[in-house]
Amino acid sequence: MTHIFPRHTRQLPPVAVGGDGCYLIDAAGKRYLDASGGAAVSCLGHSDAAVVEAIKTQIDTLAFAHTGFFTSDPAERLADLLIAHAPGNLDRVYLVSGGSEATEAAIKLARQYWVEKGEPQRGKLIARKQSYHGNTIGSLSAGGNAWRRAQFGPLLLDVSHIDPCYEYRLRHDGESAEDYGLRAAQALEDEILRLGPDTVMAFMAEPVVGATAGALAPVPGYFKRIREICDRYGVLLILDEVMCGMGRTGSLFACEQDDIAPDIVCIAKGLGAGYQPIGAMLCTAEIYAAIESGSGFFQHGHTYVGHPTAAACGLAVVSAILDRGLVPRVREQGDKLMDRLNDRFGQHPNVGDLRGRGLFRGIELVADRATKAPFDPSLGIAGKIKKAAFNEGLICYPMSGTIDGKTGDHILLAPPFIIEDSQLDELTDKLSTAIDAVI
Repeated sequence: MTHIFPRHTRQLPPVAVGGDGCYLIDAAGKRYLDASGGAAVSCLGHSDAAVVEAIKTQIDTLAFAHTGFFTSDPAERLADLLIAHAPGNLDRVYLVSGGSEATEAAIKLARQYWVEKGEPQRGKLIARKQSYHGNTIGSLSAGGNAWRRAQFGPLLLDVSHIDPCYEYRLRHDGESAEDYGLRAAQALEDEILRLGPDTVMAFMAEPVVGATAGALAPVPGYFKRIREICDRYGVLLILDEVMCGMGRTGSLFACEQDDIAPDIVCIAKGLGAGYQPIGAMLCTAEIYAAIESGSGFFQHGHTYVGHPTAAACGLAVVSAILDRGLVPRVREQGDKLMDRLNDRFGQHPNVGDLRGRGLFRGIELVADRATKAPFDPSLGIAGKIKKAAFNEGLICYPMSGTIDGKTGDHILLAPPFIIEDSQLDELTDKLSTAIDAVI
């Protein structure tokens, strides 16, 4: 008997009662290797003493103060730390409670920026197909996953969606990766021109696409060309690093590996590592100055923005990532994970693509490796693999609809940054058992 409204009414989950490093423990004492960090959240594992102590200390000092009246020391220090390590001209931090709040705030800030600048005709947002930007109405509108959008269609905002940079599916035979990247980026310029350059306020994209496409990384040069197009037409570049940021792909900010900087970036998940709900939107000094010299007031807000306890948690998490050398460790362990995936699945008849960066890896499953044909969606391959892996004591993140929101299956892996070599072996073994049991 329960009064909890679960994610799925016919799949009641076990009760989690404990966490131990890379493992979660249920009420029956069963241990589960958390190979997806929940949803790429638990970057430090489930029992980090320093983060726990920082939260306890902050609660003893000050649990909450509304930002309509106060700022707080942990919020100020977290903002300073993030900006000290942020790319480009990012200069201001708006702390929220999660990823959807961060992307929603980014969309609204982009709109208000142009209003403050005296260009109110700029109200069009362009994003990409097979993207995921959150579950609020604005962020869901920006997302390009057809399945997630379908039943809420009448409520959604009018957002344009171009093709993603999806080398495995969309690069032509004989086309170099670089040429494909330029062609994929050209879709943005074409859409800006179609809509009218003076009507477009921003382009939003995930540097490495997470939940809806399975660690889909861009080809070299793609985002540099995207940045050039945005600059040419005065379009703001919003990068959604909610899932792929905070060290997950092997750099603190994922966009660093593409040698670009955004006008606005959104982070969450790994920012709090699961110990507190927290997210953030970072913007450039120029965007902040437009608000400051105009109305002086960002017309947006939530009760828990800048929450002192959450900020203390975020400060402890980011400090741990930086001070313990976990970003280079992500690259090292990520390479080891990819080697294991290649050894085990590189020639698997039902694995079409292995991809990703750092400890953010994806496996695209296919019915036919030669033709890249996906499985029939009615088979429910992703859901069955999730269940089989869970039975083996492995938490991973399989999803369906990889190609177009309806067809295709992938498995997303995002284990804690502290994962050991023996646990990488355990991950691979248990995942292989689950895949073989289903396919």
